[in-house]
Amino acid sequence: MQFKDIVGQRDVINRLTEIIDSGRVSHAQLLLGATDDGSLQVALAYLQYLCCEHRVHPEEGDLRADSCGECPSCKKIAALMHPDLHLYFPTATTTRVTSAPKSDDFVAEFREFIAAHHALGTLDEWYAHLGIDNKQGMVREADAAAIVQALGMKAYEGGWKMVVVWMPEKMNAAAANELLKTLEEPSEGSVILLVGESDERLLPTIKSRVQTVRLKAGNSRRAAEAALAEQYAPLLVEWLRMLFKLKMKELSAQVDKMAALGREQQKQFLGYTQEVMRSCFLHSTAGLPVELGSGDQKFDAMFPQMVTVNNIEMINNALDDALFAIERNAYGKIALMELSFRLSKALKKR
Repeated sequence: MQFKDIVGQRDVINRLTEIIDSGRVSHAQLLLGATDDGSLQVALAYLQYLCCEHRVHPEEGDLRADSCGECPSCKKIAALMHPDLHLYFPTATTTRVTSAPKSDDFVAEFREFIAAHHALGTLDEWYAHLGIDNKQGMVREADAAAIVQALGMKAYEGGWKMVVVWMPEKMNAAAANELLKTLEEPSEGSVILLVGESDERLLPTIKSRVQTVRLKAGNSRRAAEAALAEQYAPLLVEWLRMLFKLKMKELSAQVDKMAALGREQQKQFLGYTQEVMRSCFLHSTAGLPVELGSGDQKFDAMFPQMVTVNNIEMINNALDDALFAIERNAYGKIALMELSFRLSKALKKR
């Protein structure tokens, strides 16, 4: 995640990059703001900038600085695969993890969730992604103990040891108390980012040990979704048309075009596709409005009816598998071609 990918929050971003450049990094920070206003985006872009080997200071535009997006550290953090980046978030028991859930059990799912929602997904959407029904997620003492252990070790790559706790207001009392000493006296080279929406549920002893950064309220998610639609809607519509024809020469050329996007943009495109399929499903089952933006009124009216209760699970599984493969450095063209065949089959099963 680069700062340039975030809609709005320029004053906050510029202040954060100035602090990093001056060497005055606070080791424990609380980023407060709605997730759909970009709080998690800012946190991830902040850490990418912190570790970037070739920081960029543009002469034009409203950003004073940004990460390069190309060095090894940038690529690892963008993929959420940096060995010194540790992620913690609310969890609950699922059909797979039936007791004592903790963040380490769901890291792969959290990475997929961030990629699918471009780090703008809400807590309810995270719970839906996990499939925990009406259970309430929590950050537990086991997570706090894992944080203490991770920060007590040497950095694998010799730089910063980084912890992100998403939704710290979901920490139980035992977890919060476990973290107090670490927040007050973090080990050298550590940075802890608590990324929450409200500090009302945080213990006063937690709040007193962190530097608070408040994001501006706005509508970053809606603006980001509009930007993604503008960028990817034509490509998606063109691809969807081909899934019905399945003419190999044309489909191969289309997959080449999608594979040329690069890994991070492929993940963005597939995340956007998931949102479109979800909207189509809600349209066909509940009559909610959906706009594909194809420019073809007949296609926009017809396609949403193709996503039904009979195929939505097949569609979601195919997209999840493709995201999983690309996240793990699978060859993009092969993953996208296999996805094309699976979606084509699913859409014809309506």
